[in-house]
Amino acid sequence: MNAQVVSSHRIRSGDRDVTGPGDEFSAALFASFRRSDQRLKARHYLSGLLAAKGRKSIRNIAASVGGPAAEQSLHHFISSSTWDWSPIREALAGHVTQALAPRAWVVRPLFIAKAGGHSVGVERQFAPEHGQVLNGQLAFGAWAATEGTSVPLQWRLHLPESWLGNASMRRRAEIPDSAEAETPDECATATALTLPDRWGVPRRPVVLDTHVTGLGGVVRPFAEARIPLLIRVTASTRLTVADRAMPGYRAGTLPAGRIMESARGLRRPVGAVPGPVRGTTLAAAVRVRLPRPDSGPELSLIGEWHERGKAPTALWLAVPATAPLGDLVRLTWLARRVAQDEKQIGERVGVRDFEGRSFRGWHRHMTLASVAHAVSVLEAGADEPGRPRLCELRPSA
Repeated sequence: MNAQVVSSHRIRSGDRDVTGPGDEFSAALFASFRRSDQRLKARHYLSGLLAAKGRKSIRNIAASVGGPAAEQSLHHFISSSTWDWSPIREALAGHVTQALAPRAWVVRPLFIAKAGGHSVGVERQFAPEHGQVLNGQLAFGAWAATEGTSVPLQWRLHLPESWLGNASMRRRAEIPDSAEAETPDECATATALTLPDRWGVPRRPVVLDTHVTGLGGVVRPFAEARIPLLIRVTASTRLTVADRAMPGYRAGTLPAGRIMESARGLRRPVGAVPGPVRGTTLAAAVRVRLPRPDSGPELSLIGEWHERGKAPTALWLAVPATAPLGDLVRLTWLARRVAQDEKQIGERVGVRDFEGRSFRGWHRHMTLASVAHAVSVLEAGADEPGRPRLCELRPSA
């Protein structure tokens, strides 16, 4: 789904009329603003994210909604104001959950390449999407996902130690005192776990579509929270076969690719993957454990094939190892849905475009970009049977 539909409503701004997208929807999401001028600026910014041509810089956004006079006002609203983005994200999560009934929360990295080093969190660091070290910001997004669409609900910016340990850089970027050092694995995990813990949204399986370096540290908190988890792994990920009937049992740690090669005879059809890939997908699963000392509970190593004679196109670990194979594979396909929507909708509404330098400014921009993404998705799908329009949505209890 890549159509962008903007519902326009006439509102007053001083002596002139302006338009706002999804007026009832934005009014509900922006109810946490105490002042009417803040609500108006939020709607202006949202309109600009949806309508501005090219890069969604504050200058381009201002040009689409009010010209040069609006630029300074919107810059202050995003970068220097005091409003809290958390209530807006919480309201967005409630509305999106009600409208879409997501099957899973998909956590995906977002690397934002930067030429300089002044924006908060910028450093030369591993970019999971590119498979190499690049200069830029690394963030993680948690998306509500169904087979047909997805919407980002939560964002977490990875802050390298070079930023957290430098008092001058930390003060200049307005990084809060509560921000502590964490690895990318910890950042990705926290992004997912804040959804049910902080906002009370329904518990759903988490699909972790990122480069994980320490599997034990990721699996443990999800197992303790009893949240089903699927983690993308590589052929070189080392695991221990836990199934007595499988080759490699008691052989010590083995690469995941080698384990799945021994399971080729167990492959069975699980359906046709959505998207450009044609034909039936084959899948197989082997019960495994993490290498000691992390071993922990049994996991299910899942391999997915699109061609019989080739190596698996994807490898995943499922925690716990008890769900039906077909259900697990269909959950992994939601990662493709999110990747497509991030490119076709998310980039269009500016998820990579914030040019400010502050921690708070980045989070405010990403929050309103997520609202713009939701407006695009929910308005575009409003004519689908059973899908409520934005104006029909009500805050969750």
